[in-house]
Amino acid sequence: MSWIDWLVMVGFSAFVVLYGVWKTRHAGSTERYLLAGRSTPWFAVMLSVMATQASAITFLSTPGQAYVDGMRFVQFYLGLPVAMIILCQTAVPLFHRLKVFTAYEFLEQRFDLKNRLLGAFLFLVQRGLAAGFTILAPALILTVLLGWELRLTVAVIGALVVLYTAVGGSEAVGKTHLLQMAIVALGMGLAFVLVLCALPEGVSGLDAVRVAGKLGKMNVLTFDFDWRDRYNFWSGLVGGTFLALSYFGTDQSQVSRYLAGRSVRESRIGLLANGIVKIPMQFAILLLGVLVFAYYQFALPPLNFNPGAEAAAHAGEDAGAYRRLEGDFARVHAEKQSVIRAALAAAGASGSVGRGFDDDAVASMRRLHREELRLRSEAKGLVRAAAPDAAADDTNYIFLNFAIHVLPTGLVGLVLAAILAASMSSTAAELNALASTTVIDIYKRLVRADRDDRHYLRVSRLATVFWGLFAIGFALFANRQGSLIEAVNILGSLFYGTILGLFLIAFFLKGVSGTPVFVAALAAEALVLGCFVFTEIPYLWYNVIGCAAMVLLACLLQKALPPRRRPPAA
Repeated sequence: MSWIDWLVMVGFSAFVVLYGVWKTRHAGSTERYLLAGRSTPWFAVMLSVMATQASAITFLSTPGQAYVDGMRFVQFYLGLPVAMIILCQTAVPLFHRLKVFTAYEFLEQRFDLKNRLLGAFLFLVQRGLAAGFTILAPALILTVLLGWELRLTVAVIGALVVLYTAVGGSEAVGKTHLLQMAIVALGMGLAFVLVLCALPEGVSGLDAVRVAGKLGKMNVLTFDFDWRDRYNFWSGLVGGTFLALSYFGTDQSQVSRYLAGRSVRESRIGLLANGIVKIPMQFAILLLGVLVFAYYQFALPPLNFNPGAEAAAHAGEDAGAYRRLEGDFARVHAEKQSVIRAALAAAGASGSVGRGFDDDAVASMRRLHREELRLRSEAKGLVRAAAPDAAADDTNYIFLNFAIHVLPTGLVGLVLAAILAASMSSTAAELNALASTTVIDIYKRLVRADRDDRHYLRVSRLATVFWGLFAIGFALFANRQGSLIEAVNILGSLFYGTILGLFLIAFFLKGVSGTPVFVAALAAEALVLGCFVFTEIPYLWYNVIGCAAMVLLACLLQKALPPRRRPPAA
C-alpha cells in the first residue's frame, strides 16, 4: 500500500477521533452524555441507527459472504420494515413518554426489579461480546497491512474508539456518526464503480452479473421453505422480523439512538427511514461482493485470501502439497476462464436478446467451479495443519484482498478508511449503550442511588473504558469464528428471542406478573441455547423459538398460580 493510501486512511480516521473528542469534550450532564440531551433530529437518528448496525463487519465481511454464498443473505433483512412500523407504534412513544434512560427501566416499572436486571444482564453479555466482533473486523485490516500481531492491532483500534466515546459519550457518537457514514458512502460507492472498471475489456457489468448468476451467486429470493436453510424468504420475513423487533426495540445500543430524538415524531421518522434505506444498502453491498466474484472469474484469485494463512501454509511441513494445490487451482481456473470467455463470445455472436449461454457451457462452468471449491477446501485443511491459530476460513479477507491488490492508489486508503469509520461508529454506540445500562440499571439502582450527577457522569466514563477492555479481550478469541457477519448475528439470535418475549409481555399481556415472566425467560433462554448446541435449526429461527416459548410458558405459569385474594371489605 502506497504512502498516499496510508495518508488518506490515517488522516480520515484521526480526524473522526479528534473531531468527536473536541466537539463533545464538555459533556456536562449524565443525560447529555448518555442520550445527547434528547435533542437529535430525525435524519441524525436515521444515520446513527444505520451507523450503529453497519459496522466494519458489514463492509468487510458482507462482500465476502456474497462471494462465497451469493445474494441470498439479503433475505435476512426482509423483516426490517415490518419491525420498524411496529416499533414506531409501540416502543417509541412509550419510551419517550416514560423518559427512561434505558429500555430495561421499563421492565421494572411493569414487572419488578429481577426482570429489569435479567433484561439488562442478557443485553450486557450479548452486546459486550458483539462489540468484540466489531473491533476485530478493522483489526484484521491493520494486521494484513502492517504485519502486526492481531493482539496489537485489536488494542490500537479499541483504544481509539474508547478515547472519544469515553470523553464525549452519546453526543460524540452521534456527531461522529454523520462524518463516518459520509466516508462510508463515498468509499463504498467508489469501490462499486472501480470494480466495474476493473473488469476485462469487452466484459460489461451485465455480463459479469450473468456469469455470477450461472454460478449460483444471484440467488436473491428463495421461496422454498426449508428448516435447514439459513436464508430464504420465510426465515427472513418471519425470523428477521423477530430479530429486528428485538434488536431495535430492546437492545440499548439501538434504543439509545432514538431515545436521543428530540420528539416522538423525529424518532419515528428516523426509524422508518432506516427501514426503507437499509435493504437497498445491503443489496448494494452484497452485489459488490458478487461483482468481485465475477472479476475473479477473469483474474486468478489466491487459493486462500488470508495472506497470513497462505504464508503459514508456504512455510509449513506441507508446503509442497500446498504449492501443488496452487498449480492445480491455476490450471482449473484457466480452463474455466476459457469456457466463460467462449460462452460470452458465442452469446454475443448469436444476437439473441437475452444473450443466453449454451447449456453445455454452463455445465462446464459449474463443474470447473465445483473443482475450484474442492481445491480451496483442501487448502484450508493444510492451513489448519500448518497454523491452527490462523483463520483458515478466508471470507472476511476477500474484499480486503481485492481492495489492496486491485484498486488504484489513493482509493485503497479511502475504502479502508470507510471500513475503519464504520467500525468506530458501531463500536462507539455499543460501548455507550453498555455504559448507560451498567450505570442506570445496575450501579445507580443497586450500588449508589443517592449521588449527584457529576458522580454518575464519572462512573459512566469508567464503565465505557471497562466495556472497551472487555470487548478487546473477546476480539482475540472471535478471530476463529468464521464469517463475522454471520457470527455476530448468530450471537444476537441466542439472546434476542428471550429479550423480545420480555418486552412483548410487558407491552401487551397486562395480566401476566413478574415471577412467571422471570421463570419463563430462564427456561426460554435454556431452550434456545439447547437448540444451538444440539440441533441444526438455522439461527434466525432462534428468535421466533425463544420469543414464542417465553410468551407461552409465562402465560401457562400465570394460570397455574393461585388467584390473588382480595382484601376483605371494610
